[in-house]
Amino acid sequence: AMSEKATMLREADLAFGELRGAFDGLTDEDMRRVWLGTWSVREILIHIWGWHDEMAAALGRVAKGDAPYPKGTYDDFDAWNARFVDQKAGVKSADVVAEVETSHRKLVAAAAALPEPLFAVDGAARGPFDGAGAGHYREHTEQIRQWRQG
Repeated sequence: AMSEKATMLREADLAFGELRGAFDGLTDEDMRRVWLGTWSVREILIHIWGWHDEMAAALGRVAKGDAPYPKGTYDDFDAWNARFVDQKAGVKSADVVAEVETSHRKLVAAAAALPEPLFAVDGAARGPFDGAGAGHYREHTEQIRQWRQG
């Protein structure tokens, strides 16, 4: 059987591929059509990119033996999500897609650099990696698929 770490790395890449498939072929206009509250696919991807960056940094702290982030840092998810979207307001859809891919690779690389025990059920890497990786991708893949099926 594959190790927990190997399994999680593989799952992240597979789930990211599914996410890519979910928004593949959308035009810039499609990407900007609002349907999830105030969000379009573009905002969903910006939000994924934002959490990639935050959790790659968290895994960097785990690598040094520190906590992933100070307790309470991310209690207000909505505020963080709004901040990510505001920060990237002018970014073209094609560039958002490119940055989501780059930041996915950065997150996976940060996880890959960590030792196996950190991926155990109570390991410090597990929550941040799944939270911004496979688990997160699957949630949004499902939403996008349902939207596209009308």
